[in-house]
Amino acid sequence: MGLNRRDFIQVLGIAAAGGMALNSKGALAAQSADALYALPRYGNVHFLHFTDCHAQLKPVYFREPSVNLGFGEAQGRMPHLVGEHLLRAAGLKPNTPQAYAFSSLHFESAAATYGKVGGFAHLATLVKRMKASRPGALLLDGGDTWQGSATALWTRGQDMVDACLALGVDVMTAHWEMTLGDKRVQEIVDKDFKGKVDFVAQNIKTNDFGDQVFSPYTMKEMNGVQVAVIGQAFPYTPIANPRYFVPDWSFGIQEENMQKTVDEARAKGAKVVVLLSHNGMDVDLKMASRVRGIDAIMGGHTHDGMPAPVVVSNGGGKTLVTNAGSNSKFLGVLDFDVRGGQVQGYQYRLLPVFSNILPADKEMDALITRIRAPFEGKLNERLAVTEGTLYRRGNFNGSFDQLIVDALMDVKQAEIAFSPGFRWGTSLLPNSPVLMEHLMDQTATTYSHTTVSELSGATIKTIMEDVADNLFNPDPYYQQGGDMVRVGGMTYAIDPKAKMGARIQDMRLNGKPIDAAKVYKVAGWAPVAEGASGEPVWDVVGTWLRSQKTIKPRKLNAPRLIGVQGNPGMLA
Repeated sequence: MGLNRRDFIQVLGIAAAGGMALNSKGALAAQSADALYALPRYGNVHFLHFTDCHAQLKPVYFREPSVNLGFGEAQGRMPHLVGEHLLRAAGLKPNTPQAYAFSSLHFESAAATYGKVGGFAHLATLVKRMKASRPGALLLDGGDTWQGSATALWTRGQDMVDACLALGVDVMTAHWEMTLGDKRVQEIVDKDFKGKVDFVAQNIKTNDFGDQVFSPYTMKEMNGVQVAVIGQAFPYTPIANPRYFVPDWSFGIQEENMQKTVDEARAKGAKVVVLLSHNGMDVDLKMASRVRGIDAIMGGHTHDGMPAPVVVSNGGGKTLVTNAGSNSKFLGVLDFDVRGGQVQGYQYRLLPVFSNILPADKEMDALITRIRAPFEGKLNERLAVTEGTLYRRGNFNGSFDQLIVDALMDVKQAEIAFSPGFRWGTSLLPNSPVLMEHLMDQTATTYSHTTVSELSGATIKTIMEDVADNLFNPDPYYQQGGDMVRVGGMTYAIDPKAKMGARIQDMRLNGKPIDAAKVYKVAGWAPVAEGASGEPVWDVVGTWLRSQKTIKPRKLNAPRLIGVQGNPGMLA
């Protein structure tokens, strides 16, 4: 198998080849959808893939990370490349729509020029376009679909279930879906999805007898070829999220069971095996090197927009590893040429969903309007105006996270504040109104209680070290995803390459070293412990925003980084 790089550049870089500059207003709109999304059919087995849309039904702005550090084998390779490093590796030109889609470079001016991305009505148009030339194509949903917006929270995921059924999803796996609770997930799978969507997860089993909770995989025949799609839910769901939502289920990576599942699917005649994964990119890369017989891993969880697959060698051949970004801003298209019972070649594209160029699908647009109608008043409440860009994504702090910790410290009269390193959350441009919908985009979970705790300096360091290890452990199987906890009030340094327990250094409050024995007042939100209670974080931050009215650009309380000079996972 081999990527047709010439075609990749031709299709993905049409605007770049034309020298489209950031200061050419309306440049994207001037492009033809037929030109930008012309992707001739290749082969006879076809998969379409989106993941981590986080319940964003409408087009959004989303700033890609300027810091996504990788170390050891991960350093210098995707997904741990940002900015110009990423563009060079992908063969994309700066100051183009593709640079805007895949990087954070010139985000404000690029967003003003090229507009919002994603939106299910525009995604639906692209899905229909791709399916029209690909008979039998399967649409795969990688999970984190029923959570991340106000309407998803208020409807217990029903808005997204209805939208995905209308979109034509064929197969799905999960992560944040589980925070609706096991009974709600089962209800959707048994009722809404019955006979329509295969919900697959080889790694979710009962705690008592180890029985499969959901089908581990599904078999389909496509154009005379037997294909199997195996599901891999997020392995650390009961750790990263509250265990009480899924008290009777176990998760985990379950590599040995994965190999058995692949072998079983092959024994039943599958000529193509695809893993629909919510492991995260680095975990998928390791799994691809150790499990034989998977042709491609179409992954999610870490929100990495991968312009091209990583080809991983293993004992059984080669496996393609991809990740399709987040917020419904990309659609992955994977075509296989299967002849003589074997894959002879492939074609892969990760197509950005530009809402200014892809027209909205009328049926989906009407459905979204109906879904949102009962909530428009609450969604459109104007809380404040931001003078600076508000965003979340990045290994350390983001300006929307900074706003949240600033508000928590102010309202709760705390010395320090923590905000989870969630990777979901949309972006706002300077001089934009901050609506309740935007605040909910950052905070809408089923356990968004605020907390105020008395914590010793030693406990604070332990918390920080645990989160840092989740992010920077050199073994991907011990990385639980997400970014570093966001910190307000306290400054610190971090050495990502140090050993567990030694990464967090030079912790200070008001310039004075944190005392391990001293107790500090710490505010936070989204506790995973059962029985936690407190005012919803959107009420706390909403009250603060209303009182501020105008939000000055946030000064990021970013840590001092040690030993990362020259790392291509951060902007120069």
